[in-house]
Amino acid sequence: MLKNITGNNGRVGIYGISYPGFYASASLPNAHPAIKAVSPQAPVTDEFIGDDANHNGAFFLLDNFDFDNFFDIKRPGPVKKYSGHIFKADYTDAYQFFLKLGPLKNTNLPQYFNNQGKIWNEYLEHSTYDLYWQARNIRTHLKNIKPAVLVVGGWFDAEDMFGALRTYEAIEKQSPGNDNHIVMGPWTHGGWAGKTWTGFGPLAFGQNINDQYHEIETKFFDHYLKDSAMNPLAEATVFETGSNQWKQYTAWPPAEAKPVKFVFSQNGGLATPGLPDNPLSVSAITPGTYPAPKGQKRTATYDEYTSDPANPVPYIDGVHAQRDNQYIVTDQRFAAARPDVLCFQTEPLTSDLNVTGRLKADIFLSTTGHDADLIVKLIDVLPGKEEGITTQQDPTGYQRLVRAEVFRCKFRNGYEVPTALHPNQVSEVAFDLNEVAHTFKKGHRIMVQVQSSWFPLVDINPQTFVNIPTADASEFVKANIRIWHDNTHPSGITLPVIQ
Repeated sequence: MLKNITGNNGRVGIYGISYPGFYASASLPNAHPAIKAVSPQAPVTDEFIGDDANHNGAFFLLDNFDFDNFFDIKRPGPVKKYSGHIFKADYTDAYQFFLKLGPLKNTNLPQYFNNQGKIWNEYLEHSTYDLYWQARNIRTHLKNIKPAVLVVGGWFDAEDMFGALRTYEAIEKQSPGNDNHIVMGPWTHGGWAGKTWTGFGPLAFGQNINDQYHEIETKFFDHYLKDSAMNPLAEATVFETGSNQWKQYTAWPPAEAKPVKFVFSQNGGLATPGLPDNPLSVSAITPGTYPAPKGQKRTATYDEYTSDPANPVPYIDGVHAQRDNQYIVTDQRFAAARPDVLCFQTEPLTSDLNVTGRLKADIFLSTTGHDADLIVKLIDVLPGKEEGITTQQDPTGYQRLVRAEVFRCKFRNGYEVPTALHPNQVSEVAFDLNEVAHTFKKGHRIMVQVQSSWFPLVDINPQTFVNIPTADASEFVKANIRIWHDNTHPSGITLPVIQ
């Protein structure tokens, strides 16, 4: 390029979004000396742990079924456009379509993939974190990085939010001297590339978010590629939802954020315990209550629900064909009304609470089955109509999803070798959720929901200890799941709080 493009100054910059974001990351190890600035944006990074294909070992069925249907079609030569599909599957209700489809193995019936999808078959053949997935994880190669880096991601990116956050983290840990920066905004996948971004779903930001970002991106490349270099960027520039403002930090996650565990309690309570190292006093946030739907069992030490593979919890309310990416911010009252979803919430907050950094779920569960999925959701419960929420629904009590993640419990001891749960024996399942930067305002409540299906976004767990891609319908069974919350088993979620 340098030899064939006239008038260049010998400096090269690279950026890309999604899989091109991976290509940008891939230019970093042993980079050509002319490459001075690289911006991986929503980069595909690790597709078993947290990007497009799987999250914590749970297969993202809806996205991959649709994507691989056109991406996997055979192309005997180069093409200018992707076109065509392996099969035709017209449906208006994805929930009912995939429920009737049944086990994953049925996706290779003659009317569907019929074993014609190379990537689809590879995904189904590699249901643990084996060498197939490990070889595709670029994080281990991000060492001794020389070019300056600007990682970009979206808080509402349903595909590769994990990739952005973990790429920045890997460079920080493995190339400590690198000039590494991160920008996280309230975008969906690649939303920063457009001219305007003023809201998403029911959220209104009161500004064009992309004006600020485009200025940041321009400054980054100008600083490293031009002789008239501009001032360098902040280490971390993130948009704080809830308060709708940009924040800058000297480190990510911010050093000033302190971990505070919010524990579940009886009658749907969620609160901070009065621990000596807890930066919040126990009187600051007290447990509320939440009515249990009919069919749940509550005691002083655990809450119990029945997880039924024939009636999984939808990932979003209403009827949808393709995946609706607004699920990541929508009202969760539809889920809270189900008997197979547990809700724990605080009393209304007496002051604003800023939560910025990575979340950690720590759940003690027992089940009558041999495997289970855990979906943990952090929710901002509004007291009533508020500026910034635009919805035709009644906004009073609006349960706005802030962050959610799934974990397949058989991988609690490691992703390489699954381990069965022992029926009716309590097991601790601890896992990380992606970061947030969110202000829970005074008068709002903090809520956590726990459930064991998120369909058809995520494939159904049979709740027996089997290889799910080859499981038969007879191996899918109901299970009674208990979430424990006594002194010995303090289930809850740790939030990074800035005071």
